Amino acid sequence: MMPGADERELPGLDTFPGLVLALTALSGELPAALVSRLPAADTYKEYAVKQLKRDNLLRTFYRNGVRGLRLTTAAKRRLVACWPNQFLSYLSGRTETNQLKSEVARRLRLHRMAEVLVTMLNADVSVLPWEKPVLFSPTPPDGSLALARPTYYSSREVKELGEQAVKIRGSRSTGVLLAGGDIFIIYNTGPGQMKWEYKAEMRLKALLEMELCQTRLPAQFMRARQAAIVFAADMGQMAPLMGVGGDKRHNYFVLDGNFEHFYYLPSDHHGEVILQLLCDPGEKAVLDGILCKGFGPARPGWLAEHDAMDGERAVLLAYTCDLPRIRRFNAALERMGRTGTLFCFDFQADAMRQVCGPGVDIQCIDFDAYERSVFLSPESN
Repeated sequence: MMPGADERELPGLDTFPGLVLALTALSGELPAALVSRLPAADTYKEYAVKQLKRDNLLRTFYRNGVRGLRLTTAAKRRLVACWPNQFLSYLSGRTETNQLKSEVARRLRLHRMAEVLVTMLNADVSVLPWEKPVLFSPTPPDGSLALARPTYYSSREVKELGEQAVKIRGSRSTGVLLAGGDIFIIYNTGPGQMKWEYKAEMRLKALLEMELCQTRLPAQFMRARQAAIVFAADMGQMAPLMGVGGDKRHNYFVLDGNFEHFYYLPSDHHGEVILQLLCDPGEKAVLDGILCKGFGPARPGWLAEHDAMDGERAVLLAYTCDLPRIRRFNAALERMGRTGTLFCFDFQADAMRQVCGPGVDIQCIDFDAYERSVFLSPESN
């Protein structure tokens, strides 16, 4: 006799079906369309999801035009039984990932959290709780803790601080990325405009300064720079965030100097590649060197922020889509009545033209050609 669905062995967490179950458990609800971005052949992904449903481990939840994947009750029970250390805190009690709601706003919040998890995963960032050190427990880890690779902690993990987490209630952040010597606070605005909770975001920044730079990882992050990254469904939200058209109340948090660097990345493969560059300053420096070849060096203290000089024209490398930096460059050129050159990837060009004045010449980097050159370089073999 064939074993029943509840008796079959669960797929390992190192397999694609196991990854889908894990991400669904961590997210509460996984956007159905997000499966296409996970690493595996398309035909296999479709088959694997169907098999998880046949095995009564996964189900589709569709309401108000929003489609997501949720764990079945049997899946929650079995995941906790097999891997209690990994899943008990997510799949028990009154946690948001266990007692799921049907309201669209709550579900979309879960979806945005899941989108960031997948983007980080595809950018080779550690995201699974059992594959990274516990950092935000109420009791700080000992001083020997260090992160060997880029690591992302979701806002739920940050809130494991306990009473300290009350200070950041209301923050729109999905979590924090620690890469090298930098701290990135992460947001995801999705397809709509972000409604910032200004005071909560400032409290989060102050809390991370105290907890990471002074208490938990001082050896590694004592001099860390705090920056922010906002993900979006596509490049369409860049202009509103920079105050071009629409409701200008949505741009003050991005451009008022809270973060010297505030990056805008789409939640797709383009964003994943740029995220890898932000996590690897060495690789970014290589690309910067190629782009600046043939130009003169930057002039310290010059009137406009820039990376190189083309005669008397300032050159800005803007492919990481650093919003405040682009704004400062454009504003300085307009103020001085000068012209300059801005380099960006081709998929960013239309958005850059919306936010830059006529004095800025947009030069495009072929994204596909860049990827081919990276994957075919001798260092990659």
